[in-house]
Amino acid sequence: MDKPLTYSDAGVDIDKADALVHSIKEIAQKTRVPGVMGEIGGFGGLFSLNTANMESPVLVSSTDGVGTKLKIAFLTGKHDTVGIDLVAMCVNDILVQGAKPLFFLDYLATGKIEDEKLTQIISGVGAGCREARCALIGGETAEMPGFYADGEYDLAGFAVGIVDNSKIVDGSEIQVGHQMIGIASSGLHSNGYSLVRKICFDVLKMDVHTHVAELGQTLGEALLTPTRIYSETVQHLIRGLPVRGLAHITGGGIVNNVLRIIPKACGIVLKRGSWETPPIFSFLQEAGNVEGNEMMRVFNNGVGMVAVVPEDAAQDVLSSLTAMKEKAWVIGEIVERAGGDDTRFQWV
Repeated sequence: MDKPLTYSDAGVDIDKADALVHSIKEIAQKTRVPGVMGEIGGFGGLFSLNTANMESPVLVSSTDGVGTKLKIAFLTGKHDTVGIDLVAMCVNDILVQGAKPLFFLDYLATGKIEDEKLTQIISGVGAGCREARCALIGGETAEMPGFYADGEYDLAGFAVGIVDNSKIVDGSEIQVGHQMIGIASSGLHSNGYSLVRKICFDVLKMDVHTHVAELGQTLGEALLTPTRIYSETVQHLIRGLPVRGLAHITGGGIVNNVLRIIPKACGIVLKRGSWETPPIFSFLQEAGNVEGNEMMRVFNNGVGMVAVVPEDAAQDVLSSLTAMKEKAWVIGEIVERAGGDDTRFQWV
């Protein structure tokens, strides 16, 4: 062999990776919060904890990805929102335990580094971190030729927050008679996209650029609507109101996620028609002939977060949410469990 081989010959461009780090540094700089030490590029991200006002600080962490929603980004060529989804899926999971988000790390893997595309992705991560009020302090960009299809990538994230032990929201104080307050989602968020793609592309034979009259936008625009980040909303609620439990409505829908946080002796009743369901859900249900129970099990159906509160505090919580320009409704209540697991939920 006349020519010495290099890593670039194998499909890995170290120079491009180094150049991307400089772009990421600029994005991360805009997410800095008190406690961040150093800059992106070290072997580990540094964060100095301030626990002066806490009696017994507890760290809360979560890791997640965006799932097959990424396929919609590949089809549209729009990559600046999936990073928001990534932050949302991780941060919303720690918010429900009363944690204040501190910092975030991401993992981005692709077959070939494409500077513009990857900068869009990380810009979305930065935007999500700013909305969540946490810092992007590190991550990994892996170039893996031959592992991913051309133009495709995967994303994963990791969020860490903090809460005083005495203020952890764990659902242990939930009682019969407490009310379930549903807070609106922005749409599909980041769950159920395998079924979404089956309906839209296999059954309807649609294209992401097709304008859908019922949705008032193209299919791609509707499906890429970013996941809501509830950081400011939840932090405000738990500061001054008796929130006894919080559930992030992801895979499993409203019922399964609320059942995760209530005592075993309790069940839930959901009130039919008590909240607004965005058009995307009725569009998918009709187009795919999806049964109601399956819709409730797969999608959030318009409710992205549920707060469980005492009955006498429900109106104050709704008023507070309205003041924050949130759409919210009393969607159900906590009841005494009647029997086995199959009787923990009912409609009225």
